[in-house]
Amino acid sequence: MDNLKIVCPCHFGLESVLSFEAKKIEGRNVTADNGRVIFEGGFEHIARANICLSTAERVLIQLAEFKAFSFEELFEGVKNIPLENFIGKTDAFPVKGYSLNSKLKSIPDCQSIIKKAAVERLKAKYGVNWLEESGPVHQIQFGIMKDVVTVYLDTSGTGLHKRGYRKNSNLAPIKETLAAGIIDLAHVRENSFVCDPFCGSGTFLIESAYKALNIAPGLNRRFAAEKWGIIDKEIWSEERKRAISLVRKNTQFHALGFDNDGECITLSNDNIKKAGITSKVSAKISDIRDFSNIENAIVVCNPPYGERMLELREAEELYRVMGKKFVKDNGNKYYIISPHEDFEKFFGRPADKRRKLYNGMIKCQLFMYFK
Repeated sequence: MDNLKIVCPCHFGLESVLSFEAKKIEGRNVTADNGRVIFEGGFEHIARANICLSTAERVLIQLAEFKAFSFEELFEGVKNIPLENFIGKTDAFPVKGYSLNSKLKSIPDCQSIIKKAAVERLKAKYGVNWLEESGPVHQIQFGIMKDVVTVYLDTSGTGLHKRGYRKNSNLAPIKETLAAGIIDLAHVRENSFVCDPFCGSGTFLIESAYKALNIAPGLNRRFAAEKWGIIDKEIWSEERKRAISLVRKNTQFHALGFDNDGECITLSNDNIKKAGITSKVSAKISDIRDFSNIENAIVVCNPPYGERMLELREAEELYRVMGKKFVKDNGNKYYIISPHEDFEKFFGRPADKRRKLYNGMIKCQLFMYFK
């Protein structure tokens, strides 16, 4: 199957970053939509996307798209999908999804109808009266938006932000895929020096190293579609070999993290070790008030923020300190993500550029200072 329609959801605001990544892995006819990127490819692109894309949340195969105003239309639409091309006689195929601004509002009812239609289709195709569903999981996902139903197969399984290096995290972690997107927007390169003065569990540090060294973020984990009978295991093996061959082994890149919480530093260094990049990245205890600029550094951070009044005032005071410490005339560039709408006022100067992003469900801005 060389003309699969592949859909990769991403954080809102990172569509252009993911679009560039999709082209880099040789996806065909790449287009960007709200919160997702779509391209065409074969099974090798499914494997390559899962292993290599740093800002995609997961890799989906789009099976069908049709209008449905009733459960009968939903049933028939799903029953017409050639599911047997992907789902084997004994494979499991759970169903989950969502519905927005559509006549079919009940998610449980939609799940039930889609499951029933899939069962009827596969029973007829395999000539059986019962499907045991004891084999590998083929997660069916659906989205219904303004009465248009889109049906997918999820090839990733666990979300792609789960790289494998962050077994634990601090209380306010930034998602790995969002961190990777910010690192890309900060133009981190193989000779960059990156600093995070609020390193937490080390996510920015590790994602910057992955970017600079061209380490595929999915190299050390497995994916749902690896267990599917329709994709040759050799494809996954070859794509992993390809990714390993592209790693940059000799670079001038280095990253340094700070945090005033000793537990965070222990956590960061533990995650850095798990990521296999201790020769390039390290973290140590230090408070932002003791921050000392290193010339020509890229400073990327997610400073603490709280919504309660006391925490909010503490955050605003922190922004004032940052504004004094993050000086302009030393070649440094600063990329700061914050949900505070008046961040620039407390920081002391307007950003050269801003980009709206979402950290989970929290609307944020990436404040960029690079001039």
